[in-house]
Amino acid sequence: MARLRSDFWVSAYLRRCGVEGIEAALRRRGAAEAGAIFVKVDRLDGTASLYGPAPQLFLDESGERLFVPVLQDVTPLDVEERVQRELRFDSDLWLVEVDDRDGRHFLDLAPEI
Repeated sequence: MARLRSDFWVSAYLRRCGVEGIEAALRRRGAAEAGAIFVKVDRLDGTASLYGPAPQLFLDESGERLFVPVLQDVTPLDVEERVQRELRFDSDLWLVEVDDRDGRHFLDLAPEI
């Protein structure tokens, strides 16, 4: 099964956050069809987390996007530095920022190995 385009997925994700009453914004638009999606979750207390695409070995037949924590409970500056490194590697990535004191993100996480 084909995976949902990145632009459609991001649009639906932003809408989901809005429905849940959570502030979320598109910070960087990537490649529409297959750009990697990263989600920064700012807890508004001086800590943030970054989630990125799970490795290909976690993909299943459903085509659902799975995420893994890249950084957890670090400073927002640490997340920004990591995003800049990712951009040097992949200039087509998407970046969504979520502001939620409870750290909610609604992402499907890959199982831990």
